[in-house]
Amino acid sequence: MCDRTSKQLGATLVELIVSILILSVSSVGIMMLITNVTSNSANPVIRAQATAILQAHMEEILAQPLNDPSDTETGGAESGETRATYDDVNDYDAISDTTGARDQSDAVISGLEGYNVKVDITDSALNGVTSKRIEVIVSYDADPDSDSDGHHDVKYRAVAHRVR
Repeated sequence: MCDRTSKQLGATLVELIVSILILSVSSVGIMMLITNVTSNSANPVIRAQATAILQAHMEEILAQPLNDPSDTETGGAESGETRATYDDVNDYDAISDTTGARDQSDAVISGLEGYNVKVDITDSALNGVTSKRIEVIVSYDADPDSDSDGHHDVKYRAVAHRVR
């Protein structure tokens, strides 16, 4: 007589198919997660660069005196003034750089052509004290979260007040 004890030494075809199915479903889920993470990985870079542009503009503006040193205040840039020669806060009013972020000499900064900068300076009263309200807005044209006209739905904004 032959004693046949059946010891299974391998996997059955059904077990192999079930394990392949489980692995394929889980790998599809992991690939979708990786795709989502990589597609959104540029957003923090855009935010960081926009914040740096905001800070640079705000620091440049806040470093200027409130009133024109030559007492020829016009509420904006005086005739013939360029950004390189701005000498008071009001000179920056109505800056609208739609062709890229610009440096203090008004040259487009290489690599930052997709950023738009707008500056608005208004007279304001802060707790009854006369001041200047300085608002800098930076948006990014190529943001994947942009609306139909290509501009970013959420603008990066900074507001400061300077007391006279």
